[in-house]
Amino acid sequence: MAVGEEEVIAPSLVVNANPADSAEFTTVYFQRPKVLFFDVNETLLDLNMMKKSIGGALGDHPELMSLWFTTMLQYSLVTTVANQYHDFGKIGAAALMMVAHKNGIDITDKQAKDAVAAILSLPAHPEVKEALLLLKKEGYKLVAFTNSSNKAVETQLKYAGIHDLFNDVLSIEDVGKFKPHTDTYNWAARKMGLKPNECMLIAAHGWDVAGANWAGWQTAFVSRPGQQLFPLANLPEINEENILSVAQKLISLPFQQL
Repeated sequence: MAVGEEEVIAPSLVVNANPADSAEFTTVYFQRPKVLFFDVNETLLDLNMMKKSIGGALGDHPELMSLWFTTMLQYSLVTTVANQYHDFGKIGAAALMMVAHKNGIDITDKQAKDAVAAILSLPAHPEVKEALLLLKKEGYKLVAFTNSSNKAVETQLKYAGIHDLFNDVLSIEDVGKFKPHTDTYNWAARKMGLKPNECMLIAAHGWDVAGANWAGWQTAFVSRPGQQLFPLANLPEINEENILSVAQKLISLPFQQL
């Protein structure tokens, strides 16, 4: 398997996580990415403890976790479009207060901040460390790329025991705009000295995968429970149920020189 600087392509099957839902398998070809960029929250880290923390702050209603997360994403994009910036933690606490008030739940600013702080102490999904080690062994360069702040993502990755497996860690804090704004992907590619098509984003969010694809990146979708691809975006090069399956796909295909 070639791992040098030569341009290579590899055949891949782009399929739904559940083959029974797919009418056919489509064979595509893609260039071997020079750098793999990993989204962090939910893609690498298990949010179950976060769900308990947020659910507890919302009057023991863990089902409101999804509404909180989408509200946080919505207002991260509101600040980006309006040329404003607040770190993800502050937006998360503000969004939690909004969801609480909307549902008639009393919550203080401190309670909201304490609940959101649980995002700093999340474990990695069970397969993540094995997958990252496998990819490093095969010569891939790994970068964590997140909407979390620089301080937060360092704390997160160290707590999960995977910080040292990355060649670099990038936070959108340094560009002042949240993914999926195109400028964030362009900035990350420039930061690593790459052309867009030399980058691959690996993420468990359809909006992140769509944003990276529209920025000219290759993509791999990790279909964590409840996550869906955006139907109006292009299909990712890889679609698998977990990070290890993505890694196995990336190293097992016969790469060929163009």
